[in-house]
Amino acid sequence: MSKPPEHRSGFASFVGRPNAGKSTLTNALVGSKVVITSSKPQTTRTVVRGIVHRPDAQLILVDTPGLHRPRTLLGERLNDLVKTTLAEVDVVAVCFPANEKVGPGDRFIVSEMAKIKRTTKVAIATKTDLATPEQIGQHLLDIQALGADLGIEWAEIVPVSAQAGDQVSLLEDLLVGLLPEGPQLYPDGELSDAPEEAIVAELVREAALEGVRDELPHSIAVVVDEMGLREDRDEDKPLLDIYAVVYVERDSQKGIMIGKKGSRLRKVGSDARAQIEALLGTPVYLDLRVKVAKDWQRDPRQLRKLGF
Repeated sequence: MSKPPEHRSGFASFVGRPNAGKSTLTNALVGSKVVITSSKPQTTRTVVRGIVHRPDAQLILVDTPGLHRPRTLLGERLNDLVKTTLAEVDVVAVCFPANEKVGPGDRFIVSEMAKIKRTTKVAIATKTDLATPEQIGQHLLDIQALGADLGIEWAEIVPVSAQAGDQVSLLEDLLVGLLPEGPQLYPDGELSDAPEEAIVAELVREAALEGVRDELPHSIAVVVDEMGLREDRDEDKPLLDIYAVVYVERDSQKGIMIGKKGSRLRKVGSDARAQIEALLGTPVYLDLRVKVAKDWQRDPRQLRKLGF
């Protein structure tokens, strides 16, 4: 009798310096928006797991914050979170944007990876749609050399463009092939194990990050105070009420976030609402407030309150 095909399941994590294309890649593999993406570095703060379901496998993608040299207590907490996560996954995939040279930030990350002994390591050249074939070729050689220099043997080096969809399914096959045999870990149809409130807070933060001046990105945190279906509505006309607070660190930032006569906050609200409705498939009433939590990134008590 022929042996039934084995089922594989396990965890893979994308790491890389901020803005290396990790979140876009996670969303491309899962086929849905489970991770926020933004042109601002260090957008990702929580470890969201995106889940890729296949008949032969279940690949759980752990999206971590970008590893960096920390300057604040928040930065230190994020780095600790990354290191704990990486010691527990089956595969770590380091992302190197193909449109930028391999630099000191990449070296720092790969040297941290070299300390994690047991985990299989893969290198991904991301954003290949932004580079020429010559640049990509050189980039792959540089990645190979960096690994050799720091004592890492890459299981694979793969060029990918999540934006253009190039080689995304090849990458998926390679990652699945590196997972251990095992049963399905999450129910069919589940795309992430992050609670809905956490995903909603992230989508609001993504909308809030767009178009703000450079001084704001790390100062924004979002907390969903209340979320639930409105009572006394017909079943075929549900409305999800969401009350959320956007926290900034200073009064001047509060003014920027609200905008002239509230115009900016209204735009953030309508952008976020559209994303939340698309994700949850329910009409949403979104109530947003802006509050100041003074210097929260450096204050352990405030960090706890804001969920870090």
